[in-house]
Amino acid sequence: MNRSGLIITILMGCLAVLLWKVVNAPDMEPSWPSKIQGFSFSPFRAGQSPSKRIYPSVEQIDRDLAILAGDVHAVRSYTVEDNLAEIPRLAAARGLNVTLGAWITDDTESNDEEIAKLIKVYQENHRNIIRVLVGNEVMLRGEQTADQMIKYVETVKKSVWAPVSIAEPWHVWLQYPKLVEHVDFIAVHLLPYWEGIPVDEAVDYCVMRYNELKQRYPGKEIVISEVGWPSGGRIRQKAVASPANQAKFLRRFLDVAEKNNYTYYIMEAFDQIWKKDLEGEAGSLWGVYNDARQPKFEFIKPVITIPQWRELATISIGLAVILLLFLFRDSRGLLDRGRGFLAIIAYAITTFAVWMVYDFQQQYMTASTLVVGVVLLFAATGAILVILAEAHEWAESLWIKKWRRLPQPTSLEAVPDDALPMVSVHVPAYNEPPDMMIDTINALAALNYPRFEVLIIDNNTKDPAVWEPVAAHCQTMGPRFRFFHVDPLSGFKAGALNYALQRTAPEAEVVAVIDSDYMVDPDWLRALVPQFADENMAIVQAPQDYRDGEENAFKAMCLAEYRGFFQIGMVTRNERNAIIQHGTMTMVRRKVLDEVGGWAEWCITEDAELGLRIFEKGYAANYTPYSFGKGLMPDTFLDFKKQRFRWAYGSVLILRHHMMTMFGLEPTRLTRGQRYHFLAGWLPWFADGINMLFNILALGWSWGMIFFPNYLSPPPIAFASLPAMLFFFKSFKMFFLYRSRVTATRRQSLAAGLAGLALSHTIARAMLTGFLTSRIGFFRTPKNAQANAIIKALGDAREELLFVIALALAIVGVLLRKDSDMLDIRIWTSVLAIQAIPYAASVLVSLISGMPKLPAKLIGVMAPLRGLKEE
Repeated sequence: MNRSGLIITILMGCLAVLLWKVVNAPDMEPSWPSKIQGFSFSPFRAGQSPSKRIYPSVEQIDRDLAILAGDVHAVRSYTVEDNLAEIPRLAAARGLNVTLGAWITDDTESNDEEIAKLIKVYQENHRNIIRVLVGNEVMLRGEQTADQMIKYVETVKKSVWAPVSIAEPWHVWLQYPKLVEHVDFIAVHLLPYWEGIPVDEAVDYCVMRYNELKQRYPGKEIVISEVGWPSGGRIRQKAVASPANQAKFLRRFLDVAEKNNYTYYIMEAFDQIWKKDLEGEAGSLWGVYNDARQPKFEFIKPVITIPQWRELATISIGLAVILLLFLFRDSRGLLDRGRGFLAIIAYAITTFAVWMVYDFQQQYMTASTLVVGVVLLFAATGAILVILAEAHEWAESLWIKKWRRLPQPTSLEAVPDDALPMVSVHVPAYNEPPDMMIDTINALAALNYPRFEVLIIDNNTKDPAVWEPVAAHCQTMGPRFRFFHVDPLSGFKAGALNYALQRTAPEAEVVAVIDSDYMVDPDWLRALVPQFADENMAIVQAPQDYRDGEENAFKAMCLAEYRGFFQIGMVTRNERNAIIQHGTMTMVRRKVLDEVGGWAEWCITEDAELGLRIFEKGYAANYTPYSFGKGLMPDTFLDFKKQRFRWAYGSVLILRHHMMTMFGLEPTRLTRGQRYHFLAGWLPWFADGINMLFNILALGWSWGMIFFPNYLSPPPIAFASLPAMLFFFKSFKMFFLYRSRVTATRRQSLAAGLAGLALSHTIARAMLTGFLTSRIGFFRTPKNAQANAIIKALGDAREELLFVIALALAIVGVLLRKDSDMLDIRIWTSVLAIQAIPYAASVLVSLISGMPKLPAKLIGVMAPLRGLKEE
């Protein structure tokens, strides 16, 4: 890291600390009273649950009461089942009063037993039992009628002499005034979080509802039997659950309650993990004390959103510095603007990642939670790595001082003829249209170069009517042109190239390769071969370009999509001698090609694999972003997908074959920069594969949310939003660089983005297939094919169409849930919609390919590549 990078890192670190500090500025809130009136009291611990009939021991209950003794006047219990019946006796020994509760359900027999035991417990411990509650939110759950609850109340009142009531939310009391007539007091639950009230309005809301009951039922005592705020859980409309908001609400409420002489019970003393299965994450996090019986927030000191923000800031800054040490490595040519951009991205990502992990840890972990967390963390790490790689390419594409390895234009006469090496041009072909092949040969015959030969290798073409006209034409071209028809010949294109290599003229020092559809510029060899004057130069590569972009809108889109890689990615890779060699418009030093053993017949992308082997030997390659030849693009979307599938599948095979050298586990002369560019270049494709798995899991999760709404909620917002962040970051980067570096119009930029998105599913399938198989059949990219009809075009994108339909149905189903107004539901459905965009793009591009008469002018045809404009 140079001085400029160090200064930028320090400045951004200071800004990051300032951001953490501002966000976590202390809020002065009223102090917690020295003694509060009451706590809702459930002494269950991790692994215990009333639904499983696993109850705390008497000793555990007593220890919990001991924690509360001296800080509270009374506790409220909810049932007299099992050891919970001992609460009044144990509380009396600790100097605590009790509001005794009975748990009422829709089971009449169980209710009768519970009430009988309630009466018994009361009569044995009546000295410190100040109130009795028959049931908790029974009416809210719809498990009993008002008349039946009145009967239960009257039954209890006959046997106890403490005030008796039932506990319900405020709206139930307003809805059933006859209940009020039969109870001794109104036991009301005021829980504004469940109603989506923002924390800053929540206390006033509670006061309003309290006064509403007071006005409706004057003279009736009101006891707030539950009031509280959870420290975590889903965002309900404007209600955000967090430790800071829990502290704010409770401390503000207690201040108001003391001033207004409310009788209240704080919901609740201790976190109850078992409630997570009933009420979601929030249900387990209402306690003032956590499951370890430790306070969750400050009672007296100012409230801070994240009390541990200093430690988290230190971790995030440390991670950002590590990232920047990597990103600023070999960044001598990067402008300060580029370094500043990378610093912003690094600090933003590490800050977000640290906060995301911290937020996820605030919940109580179960086996399922841990599994989900590991999966989400793995996906988040992948998304973050892709964003970093994309940001690095963005910076190096846009804010470079000077291209260090960009070949400078030289005069065609700068090198005399006798100093130019002989070139052997190899043209592999399989079942190609003879007219097209003859055009290719004629263009080669016009090369402005003193010494060259052309070898055309037609392998495995069965129909003589296809290859014989080409052979006959070559015979008319003189001794420079030699035609070979070989059937059978194994090894696909690599086999044909190796066959040609064995028959190359001994004096040829350079082997050039073009595809059978390429029309080369007469100056191709003369302009680029002089670069081999550098003895270490092994590869000289020109870009792939195409001449049929004016044919229709589909091909104009494809041309725009191809251009980005050859005008952005290849240029930045060239700076670190890490280009991807392509099997057309490429030249290789003959002796190096022999040294590395020729073309790899096991690999479906033999060109890129050869380039990597040459780099492993320490040789150099150069890329010239100037079009010296143009071929033909795929005619249909299906062929477009096949071509990209082959490229992506081949990349996985290459990685698998070269993994040891790629990660430095075997001796190699690969540089760190070359390793980085190969891995970072393939990373977005691997991300597409992971993204398809994510989509499958997302569909499964969504359908689980639809059919089991009480058990499955959306994933945490921070994790769920990452795919959307990645999508928008990549899209904005692509559009920005197309406009600035490719100098494409808005329509061309959007068309390129659409065509690129349309290939996402194909790339995903290729990457996953590459890890499961080692070989698939080679398929050529057809040229001059008949364009598809609309129905066939839809069939070509049938898998993508099924994903669109499945995601759309999932969105509709999730939005039909009762909690569809909640923020996490809306974000999750938005994520599903964003995930559907690439699949929808596939269907749209396939339809466009099925309309060959759609004019290219709708998109605009990209101008020929004529070098790179220096800033």
